[in-house]
Amino acid sequence: MSDGFDVLAAFAAHCQTVTVANGPIFLALFLAGLVGSASHCVGMCGPFVVAQTAGRMSALPLEGGPLRHEIRRLEASLALPYQLGRGTTYILTGAVLAAPFSAAGQISGWAYLAPSLLAFAAIVFAWQAWHGFGLHAPTLWSSRLSSMAGPLLKAPFGWRGYLLGLLLGFLPCGLLYGAFAAAAATADPVAAAIGMAGFVLGTVPALWVVGYLGGRAAERWRPLARRAMPYVAGFNALILFAMAVRTTLQA
Repeated sequence: MSDGFDVLAAFAAHCQTVTVANGPIFLALFLAGLVGSASHCVGMCGPFVVAQTAGRMSALPLEGGPLRHEIRRLEASLALPYQLGRGTTYILTGAVLAAPFSAAGQISGWAYLAPSLLAFAAIVFAWQAWHGFGLHAPTLWSSRLSSMAGPLLKAPFGWRGYLLGLLLGFLPCGLLYGAFAAAAATADPVAAAIGMAGFVLGTVPALWVVGYLGGRAAERWRPLARRAMPYVAGFNALILFAMAVRTTLQA
C-alpha cells in the first residue's frame, strides 16, 4: 500500500513541477482553445453537437414545465460523453507525440532539444496567425470519419456519445495541429496531457453555446472571434518564442 502512495506522491510532485515549468504553454493552449473554438471549431464540430442536442432532446420526456425543459436542454447541449471522448483523443495524442522527444532528450542529453521544439511550435502558431487555420488534410479522411460517425449520432448517449467523441477527435483541424505542436514541445507526456486538457476545456464553452442556441445564433459572434484569433495565435507564438529563448539561455 505504501508503495502505491509513494508512486502517487511522486506523480503529483511531477505534475506540480511540469505545471510550474510549462505554465505559459498551458495558458497559450487554453486561450487557443477558447478563442479558436469560437472562430473555427463551431464550423467543424458545431453541427455534430447540434445533432447530438436534438437527438437527446427528442428522447427526453416533455413533462416538467418550461424551467425543467431549459435545464434539460442545457444538459443535452453540453454533450458530456462526446466532450470526454474528444478530450481523451486529444490528451492521449498529445502525450504520445511528446513521448519520443522526452526519450530523445534523456538519451542524447541534447541541451537544445527543448528550445528547438518550442521554437518550432512558435513558428506553427505564427504561421497560423498569418495564414489562418485551414484543414491541410484530404477531404476524403473527413468524409470517412463523418460517415463512420453517422450510426453513433442516431443515439448519442452514454458510451455511444463517448465513442463518437473518440472518433471525431481525429478530424483534421489546423487549430488542433498548432495545439499538438505546443504540447509536443514540452517534451514531457504528462505536461503534454495537461496542456491538451487545458485546450479541451477552452473549446467546451463555444461548443456548448452552439449546442444550446444552434448554429445560426453562433454565427453572430463567430466573425468577432475570427478577427481575434490571429492576435491570440500571435500572442501564443510570442510566448513560445520567449520560452525558447529562456530555455536556450538556461542550457
